Order: sequence, then structure tokens, then C-alpha cells
Amino acid sequence: MQQVCIGDYGIVHICYVSPPAVAGIFPQDPALRMGSSLTATCTVSPERGLHANTMYWTMNGKRLPSSTYDLLSPNCLSVTLHHLNGSQQQSGDNLVCHSGDGHVLAGSCLYVGMPPEKPVNLTCWSRNTKDLSCKWTPGGRGETFIKTKYTLKYKLRWYGRERECEDYSTGQRYTCYIPRDLALFTPYEIWVEASNQLGTATSDVITLDILDVVTTDPPDNVHVSRVGELEDQLTVHWGSPPALKDFLFQAKYQIRYRLEDSTEWKVVDDVGNQTSCRLAGLRAGTVYFVQVRCNPVGIYGSRKAGIWSDWSHPSAASTPHSERLQSGSCEPKPGEQNSTLRRELKQFFGWVRKHAYGCSGMSIKLYDQWRVWLQKSHKTRNQVDKTD
Repeated sequence: MQQVCIGDYGIVHICYVSPPAVAGIFPQDPALRMGSSLTATCTVSPERGLHANTMYWTMNGKRLPSSTYDLLSPNCLSVTLHHLNGSQQQSGDNLVCHSGDGHVLAGSCLYVGMPPEKPVNLTCWSRNTKDLSCKWTPGGRGETFIKTKYTLKYKLRWYGRERECEDYSTGQRYTCYIPRDLALFTPYEIWVEASNQLGTATSDVITLDILDVVTTDPPDNVHVSRVGELEDQLTVHWGSPPALKDFLFQAKYQIRYRLEDSTEWKVVDDVGNQTSCRLAGLRAGTVYFVQVRCNPVGIYGSRKAGIWSDWSHPSAASTPHSERLQSGSCEPKPGEQNSTLRRELKQFFGWVRKHAYGCSGMSIKLYDQWRVWLQKSHKTRNQVDKTD
């Protein structure tokens, strides 16, 4: 119920008249844009025996200055707020009218914020073709100051009804999970709608086929082992993703490794689709941590690049200690390193001419054979030196 109140200078206000023994604020729970102004009125029933000039206002527990008040009638007091800032909490700011002795007469929630902007960066991925997860970023600066609802919607491109994603409990904001009932070999249209009390906004629509956005579990059974007595190499073996064993695809793999006491990873990109790799140029007598990840490329003929899996759990192994370091020899100086390198290269090419009859190239297997021969030579020489 409302009544017209005549304030100062003949200004007309709408006062809210509440039922007997109850006070009320008008407007009740308004939604306002940041920077706007608001005039609210608190009206008490005459039966309460209260006079409006004894009442006061608070905002979020803080008393508002009396200079913002306007006495409209013996039982109606208004307050005017200018240039409102965004709400301090999404549940709204608490505007409360009190009697002179501090009792709460009535309250209203002010929702002060901004309408949402168009969500951006919508991306989706499917784990092993069984489900679909999507994430996005709020538009603009992302802060609307009031509760904003984001809804992921999707439909088959050429037929089918519009559906809404229901599982937003993935632990990450702006993410939704569709666990089942997805079609393969046909494209989906997917978009996000953002809405609050001040407006709505819709993202661009993306079109995708589930087979084009497949990722998988990290490779399992990752094992790292030494390559004989070669002190600068390790071999890595792993298994292909078991969840995709029944699918036609060609996997790509990546390896990364680091020293035990380092946080910097070195990535090997050119592994291809093989399930083993030789790491060379490592430091002797050192523990290395190794991880592998998979990109399921070309599932059922898809031409998209695929999405990398997470990295596997780290596996570790150590390279053998160098025979030369174990013999007590000092690290060579830079000039001595170059001299040693030239001498060993000369030895290597001489060894190749002697052992590689009819070979047109020097494979890594041949190089390994030479390294074994070289280490045995050093070992033999060290033993002779000790007997002398």
C-alpha cells in the first residue's frame, strides 16, 4: 500500500505504508547500476507511536549522515544516496531503517553492480570421447559486483533441441561438465549465457565435433632405465593410452625431464608416435625425473591437432658415474676440454673406418658401440696407470 507524501519544496515522494505494527522500506531490494542514485523511504504505521524525526538509517552496519535524510511526514523518513559503488557482497548491501533506540524497523537489500559482458575464450575438450568439459572467461574485467549466473548451452548443429549443462561442481569457476549422451561424427553448437538482475549477455557460438577435441589420460607404465654403462644416456619406455585402445588414431608423445635438484624442465618434442625414446647428452652420475604426455591425433580420421593430456607421474633413474671421474682425475679446463674433444672425435672416425664396413651413415647404435669401446679403453688405461 502506498501514499503520496509532500516533502520540502513541494517535492512529491511515494511513501510505503505497511500493515499495522510493521514498518517497510520502498523500494524493496532494488537492482541499480554503479554510479546511480537512490532515494529510499522508511514508513512506519502510526500505531507504532514513532515519529520519523527520531529514526535513522544504516548501510552495512554503518550509520548514514543525517544530511542525507528528508523528513517527508511524521511517519515517513527518506534517505538519498548518490554515486553508488558496487555492492560489497554479492548477496547485496543492507540498507536498514532504525528507531531512535536502535531497534531495526525494516531493511532492504541493494544490488549495485553492472550487467554482464559477453563471455569470451570458450573452449571445450572430451576425455576419451566419453564426455565434454567446457570453460570460459567472463567478459570485460569480469566483476559485476552482484550475483551473475552463467549457463552453458548446446545443441546438435542441424537438429536436436537446445540443452543446458547441469554440472558446474568441477571445482573450477566458469567450467561445466557434460558426462554422457554425446553424439559422435556430428557437430555441436555451444555457447554461454550470462545473466543478472541488470541484464544478459551471450558468448559467440562455437561449433565442434567431439572427435576433434579429444584428450586422454597420461601414458601409463613409464619406465626410465640406463643404457648399459653409457654415463650420458637414459632410455624411457611407456604404454599407449589404454582408454583409446579400440580407437583408430595415431598418438603423438612429448617427454620432459629435469635434474633432481632443479625445477627447470627440458622438453623433447620430436618423439613421434613411438613408445620409447633415448635421452642423450645427460650429466653422468645424476638422478633425472622424467614425464610423458600424449596427444591423440586423428581419431577416426579427424584432421584437428588434438589436445595434449596431462603429464604422467614422474619416474626417476640415475645415469652411471663417469669412469674418468671415479679414477680421481680433475675436471679439465676449457682448453683441455677442446683438446680432449678433438682427440676423441679423431678416435671415433678412426674407429668407424675400422668397424663400419659398407655403412653409409653413422647410426646411434654405432655411436653407442663406440662409446662402450671408448669407456673400456679408458678403464683399461686407468688400470694400467694404477699398476705403474
